[in-house]
Amino acid sequence: MSVSPSPASPSCSPPSSPSAPSSAVSRGAGAALVVPRLRAAGCVFAEDEARLLAAAARDAAELDALVERRVAGLPLEHVVGWAEFCGLRIAVDTGVFVPRRRTEFLVRRAAELAAPGDVVVDLCCGSGAVGAAVAAAAGPVALYACDVEPAAVRCARRNVAGHGGRVFRGDLYEPLPDALRGRVRVLLANAPYVPTDALGLLPAEARVHEPRVALDGGADGLDVQRRVIADARHWLAPGGCLLVETGERQAARTAAAFARHGLVPRVAADPGLEATVVTGRRAAR
Repeated sequence: MSVSPSPASPSCSPPSSPSAPSSAVSRGAGAALVVPRLRAAGCVFAEDEARLLAAAARDAAELDALVERRVAGLPLEHVVGWAEFCGLRIAVDTGVFVPRRRTEFLVRRAAELAAPGDVVVDLCCGSGAVGAAVAAAAGPVALYACDVEPAAVRCARRNVAGHGGRVFRGDLYEPLPDALRGRVRVLLANAPYVPTDALGLLPAEARVHEPRVALDGGADGLDVQRRVIADARHWLAPGGCLLVETGERQAARTAAAFARHGLVPRVAADPGLEATVVTGRRAAR
């Protein structure tokens, strides 16, 4: 779970949902009345945010409370309690990393490799958005996920429950069942990759309201990635793949780490999403 060294704030993309509920507040003048307050707070897409806040409120008093939280700087997703990701409505509790739109590229790459019945593991899962989206796209899979943050684990369990997923709390591979060794077809890791010295450049929404463990990738941003890559071959099935989201400038070093640990790397990018994914395949024999 990570943002890039210079990510866009979650509020820099128009918020949307495939199934945002309606309410008396959203049908009245409530949404229009809060737009100036949101604009004054620097919300770029104030009209869209006002619509979602109004839809989440049961009455005018609750709308006012939601707007106060947003104006105070909380990410919109934490205020309304969900984020739209790969067409899914993902529950996002306060203090949990908000899934970024760029990470949909990681999901697409993984879904191309996964098949029904495959074992899929989502490390550093955060809200569980990546694993849930891959399962939704690839068909029924044996989904496992883990994270070190208790709040993230609780949130992920809700998001993967509909896909039969299991979520464990612990550091990387440590909490996974030993029975998965050598059986994982698709191993996902949206590990933190922001260099420590660059954390201060992140939007306040990320710096203040998301856990540092989800952002801080160490001196060069690759500390957690290296640990993931170093042990991946022990868990991957023959021909299985590890997919890691990384920064464009870090991709060459990430790919080199894959090669050092016996995985054949491939770098892919989506310029429109400003997303970069490195895939490493274990030899089939």
